[in-house]
Amino acid sequence: MLAQIKNILEVKELRDRIVYTLLIFAVYRLGTHISVPGIDAQALTSYFNSAGGALFNIYNLFSGGALGRLSVFALGVMPYISAAIIMQLMTAVVPTLERYQKEEGDYGRWKISQYTRYLTLAISAFQSLGLAIWISNLKTETGQTLVSESTIVFIITTTIIITTGTMFLMWLGEKITEFGIGNGISMLILASIVARVPDAIIKTYELLRVGEIKVFTAAMAILVIVVVVAGIIYIQEAERRIPIQYARRNVGAGGTSATYLPLKLNPSGVIPIIFAVAILMFPATIAQMFAEQSHLARVIVDALSPQSYVYFVIYVALIIFFAYFYTAILINPNDVADNLRKNGGFIPGIRAGQQTAEYINYVLTRLVFAGSIFLAIIAVLPMLLIRWLNVPFYFGGTSALIVVVVALDTLHQMEAHLAMKRYEGFLKRG
Repeated sequence: MLAQIKNILEVKELRDRIVYTLLIFAVYRLGTHISVPGIDAQALTSYFNSAGGALFNIYNLFSGGALGRLSVFALGVMPYISAAIIMQLMTAVVPTLERYQKEEGDYGRWKISQYTRYLTLAISAFQSLGLAIWISNLKTETGQTLVSESTIVFIITTTIIITTGTMFLMWLGEKITEFGIGNGISMLILASIVARVPDAIIKTYELLRVGEIKVFTAAMAILVIVVVVAGIIYIQEAERRIPIQYARRNVGAGGTSATYLPLKLNPSGVIPIIFAVAILMFPATIAQMFAEQSHLARVIVDALSPQSYVYFVIYVALIIFFAYFYTAILINPNDVADNLRKNGGFIPGIRAGQQTAEYINYVLTRLVFAGSIFLAIIAVLPMLLIRWLNVPFYFGGTSALIVVVVALDTLHQMEAHLAMKRYEGFLKRG
């Protein structure tokens, strides 16, 4: 372990990327503690602690506690994730966007990124407005409002500030992707979740000390988390290796050379989890703002609460759907088969071309089915067990999945940088 850390620190480019990512994290965490003007932050935190509910807890978790303080980053990166989901779905049905993605290369990807940013702006403005209106109508137990200035001024300024904060956060994520380590948006979500863990541990220890929860209950919760982490690592690292043979092209050499095509059990990584949470949180958040005025909104909030069995069923269905959907975007069996054919590669016993594409699709479909079911079980089972054990913090399957998968992806990127550096050094010595 120490040797690996030493190797990482010896590579200047990798060291600079890590430092850059940590600086972005510092800016992000600073922003989560800057509340919007005109709000009693302490009274708001007390209100959320007493009447926030499970929906607030999960949203506050993904925002790193920013929502509970109504900070400039109160919405986190969820508006961007919602926009990315919408753009991915539209790419599959709108011919112009499909052409941008498949035929226009870098320009097409840039155009889709621009449309995603515009959509993020619209979604964040809408959610910021709804959040500002909802907060302005909240009252303490004594009947006083939480807003200390004119309601209209508070709504306008809060909408502008939180929308701007969301767009700035999106920009920070893009900078991490470009100059730091890992996928920027996923890294920001990772930072949000990890930042809440120490507070959850302290609260649990205090409840253990005063006897409100039993040692056995806490030990069972820890055991569940350990088992979940082990299962996540297993599913994320598992792969099916399809043997590939290439005809030798060296002059005077005959026969074939063998290799393999690796297909991961979970090719889409953490994306199905993040997309599923974003899809469920969007209508639930809107309904929460009108829950006191509308019976229908109250029903929707109760149905989409993380403690509801309806939530579990929809959550599992969305994870399976997005696992297939995102895998279809990442891996095109026809393109893989065509590349193999062009390079003289073939799967033993399978004819090159269409039959190879059908075989790869056959294997991939079954791999994704097993992987998505396993992913859904890991995501839901800890939530159910923690609910039955009454553990007083939310660090279930969803949080563990995101943290572990993003951490694994980041480690793989570091290893790739180290391998590339060693390869460059070999060329220089030669």
